[in-house]
Amino acid sequence: MVAISYEDIVKAPKALLHDHLDGGLRPATIVELAAEVGHELPTVDPGALGRWFAEAADSGSLERYLETFAHTVAVMQTAPALRRVARECALDLAADGVVYAEVRFAPEQHLERDLTLDEVVEAVVAGFAEGTALAAEAGHPIRVGTLLTAMRHAARSQEIAELAVRHRDAGVVGFDIAGAEAGFPPTRHLDAFEYLQRENFHFTIHAGEAFGLPSIWQAIQWCGADRLGHGVRIVDDITPGGDRPTLGRLAAYVRDKRIPLELCPSSNVQTGAAASIAEHPIGLLRDLRFRVTVNTDNRLMSGTSMSREMALLVEAFGYGWKELQWFTINAMKSAFIPFDERLVIIDEVIKPAYAKLLG
Repeated sequence: MVAISYEDIVKAPKALLHDHLDGGLRPATIVELAAEVGHELPTVDPGALGRWFAEAADSGSLERYLETFAHTVAVMQTAPALRRVARECALDLAADGVVYAEVRFAPEQHLERDLTLDEVVEAVVAGFAEGTALAAEAGHPIRVGTLLTAMRHAARSQEIAELAVRHRDAGVVGFDIAGAEAGFPPTRHLDAFEYLQRENFHFTIHAGEAFGLPSIWQAIQWCGADRLGHGVRIVDDITPGGDRPTLGRLAAYVRDKRIPLELCPSSNVQTGAAASIAEHPIGLLRDLRFRVTVNTDNRLMSGTSMSREMALLVEAFGYGWKELQWFTINAMKSAFIPFDERLVIIDEVIKPAYAKLLG
């Protein structure tokens, strides 16, 4: 088999479902925006700042990891800043060969300078529109959908759910809850999830990253999640042995129902959900034919991109174009846009490109 180069992976079309807007800023942009609002950074050298983010995220200290987001969120409190960050996000993803992306953010975290929730969403959606237009002009077409996130430790999930539905025809394609899992189960937000179901609206839930099977079970069976944000701990319900591992009832349900797993390999290693890329459960879950997708989570904190995540899997598991196409189509099948629009991207963009790569 011919070795797959990183440059070829960049050129291959990719689909991304789990990417945080406040976890993907350009270091130079953070420096400029911080200067505008008088926010103090650890350093004002963009290169050194990028390294600081990566080191803090790799430190094993939750406090240092959360501090990284304090800096990015601090510079995302005005409409122009939000537009710029969203525009650059779309451009960066497109330059990396991503043809479809769902990018999430928590509007409630961007109200410190008197923006309303609706104004926050409008600024981000406008930025994505600007970025996708510029990317198309540069020959890198991309479609970006927005997910609105509610913080699970707060009490605004119903309000954010209504906000998402209010903007459903203007670029918002789904809803999410995020934040610490332990002590903040998804069932605290049942009213929001029941509302979204009544509105026929899509949602994913961060579950099974840090807390394990109970979080996954509640997200699916109590809350009705369409997808699992991370979901990597589903491996705890799989017993190794013999030629074929044994799936517990929850793992079998997730696989049989084709519930997508938004796996984020590099991020999972940083947070301790996996010991290394080579030991990441993604290999086992793919072999067992779960609906596995590959994602970036926080590109700045993990120093990563979709191409890098794919390249790491190629190196660790010996994957070829066939497997990378499988991950990409899985993600596209699981997107929160209409079925016919997903098919167009699969049939007219992804499959033709991989057919050439597969020879």
